[in-house]
Amino acid sequence: MRVIVTNDDGIDAPGIQALQFACRAWCEVAVVAPDRCYSSMSHHVTTAASIVVTEDNPTRYRVAGSPADCARLARCSLVPDAEWLIAGINRGGNLGVDFWYSGTIAAAREAALLGLPAIAISHYVTRAREIDWQAAAHRAERVLHHLITGHSLAAGEFWNVTLPHPEADSPEPDIIFCPMDPSPLPVNFRQESDGYRYSGNYQTRQQLAGHDVAACFGGAITVSRVSATNAFR
Repeated sequence: MRVIVTNDDGIDAPGIQALQFACRAWCEVAVVAPDRCYSSMSHHVTTAASIVVTEDNPTRYRVAGSPADCARLARCSLVPDAEWLIAGINRGGNLGVDFWYSGTIAAAREAALLGLPAIAISHYVTRAREIDWQAAAHRAERVLHHLITGHSLAAGEFWNVTLPHPEADSPEPDIIFCPMDPSPLPVNFRQESDGYRYSGNYQTRQQLAGHDVAACFGGAITVSRVSATNAFR
C-alpha cells in the first residue's frame, strides 16, 4: 500500500516524523509536506502563483505551499497512485469546531474531495507536559491499522483522529468512535499596546457528553467519521 503523508506543522516537525514511524511496518510512505509551518491556515489554496516543490529524495517532497496545496499536488501530480492520505501528527488537538481552522484537517478534507480516502490525526496537548512522540507514534500506528484494515469510508468522507495526552504511567487509552462537538471555542481577547491579542483558554472549552472533546479530555483516542462537505451532519 502506498500512502501520502503530510501535515501543517512543516516537513521537519517531530509529529510528521512520528507519523512516518507509525506507518513504517505496513505501507510505503511518500512525504509531501509544507516547507514551513502552516498551522491554523484552514483550507487555503494557491491558484494565482506557482508552487515551488523541492524533491529531497524520490519519496520526500518539500512544498512551498499550504497543506491543502500539498494534498492537491500529491493526489494529482506527485503520487497519483497513492491509496490513502494521512495528515499529522498535528501538535495540538483538532477537536470539534477546530475542523474549520486546522490545516491538518484541510489536507485530509481536500484529499477526500478529490476521491482519496484520508485520515487527519492530531495530539491534544495539556499545558503542563511535552508530547512523548514515541508513545504518540505507537498510538497512531494502533489506530491507523484499526481504521484502514477494519473500517471503510464512503466517497467524500475521512477520519478525524485525536490522541489524548495522558500521564506517562497511565494505561493505554481506549479508541472511541464519536461525533465532533459543535460547541464554540472560548473566544476572548486582551488589549495590548499594539492592538488585541487572542486569549481564549482551549482547556476550558464546552464539552458535550458523548462527543469528541469530552472523550479526548477524558483520556480516550477519539475517532470521528467526517464528511468533507458537511462536518456536523
